[in-house]
Amino acid sequence: MTYVDTSNISAEVFVTVLLFLIIIAPLFSLAILRFFQGKKKAGLLLIAAGVAVYLVFQIVMKFLF
Repeated sequence: MTYVDTSNISAEVFVTVLLFLIIIAPLFSLAILRFFQGKKKAGLLLIAAGVAVYLVFQIVMKFLF
């Protein structure tokens, strides 16, 4: 069994990824909840917001790191 070596990850990258995950994951889970509640428009808006935040995350990671 092998483990991933995380000693090479800088603190800035770790904090950036953590902050974006704190935003992205709840958006998708709330979207799923809204779909189960029958609120398709709200669910689609939350998924769109999650995708938008993910794209911003990709841009930030590309330019800053």
